[in-house]
Amino acid sequence: IEEVDAIIDKSGATVSAEIQGYIDCCIKLSGMPDLTLTFVNPRLFDDVSFHPCVRFKRWESERILSFIPPDGNFRLMSYHIGSQSIVAIPLYVRHSLSLRGGEQGRLDLTVGPKQTMGRTLENVALEICMPKCVLNCSLTANQGKYSYDPVSKVLLWDIGRLELPKLPNIRGTVSVSSGADTSGANPSVNVHFTIPQMAVSGLRVSRL
Repeated sequence: IEEVDAIIDKSGATVSAEIQGYIDCCIKLSGMPDLTLTFVNPRLFDDVSFHPCVRFKRWESERILSFIPPDGNFRLMSYHIGSQSIVAIPLYVRHSLSLRGGEQGRLDLTVGPKQTMGRTLENVALEICMPKCVLNCSLTANQGKYSYDPVSKVLLWDIGRLELPKLPNIRGTVSVSSGADTSGANPSVNVHFTIPQMAVSGLRVSRL
């Protein structure tokens, strides 16, 4: 399981990215099996912590996970990969928001997949923190549902699964309070998603 936390600028370049990863096991083996797990690229890890069953000396010397597992479900290890590693963020957001005080502004936003290795993006949701001058939004989404809270100024758009070839798009008008200064109005877009069966870090198991 890998959780990616990244900041992306408006040109789509990754400013920083960190990965917190976990290897969870469900063991159903009889007796006291002695297992070894090796990775193709163990140099990726910045910081690791292990279940007590792991022989730490073997990891230190050979970068091999050697352990006699407990029965059932347990967390074998957790790891951290810092921002010096290149993380390919598997989706992009194209957006334009034009605002003028006392007039109708316009919002147009599209989400699409990239570098997903043929996997499907699921549970895609966007949280757009609008500038204080935005009173309300009248939008049309071609996929999913949206809501705007005029008090917290947060636009939530719950897309769900990204099904190609249709790219999710939301567009429409935004009402701006009259006399508002819109010069520095640059909203941040928080994107949440899950991808089953994919390690974004590129970490690969060599053998077990």
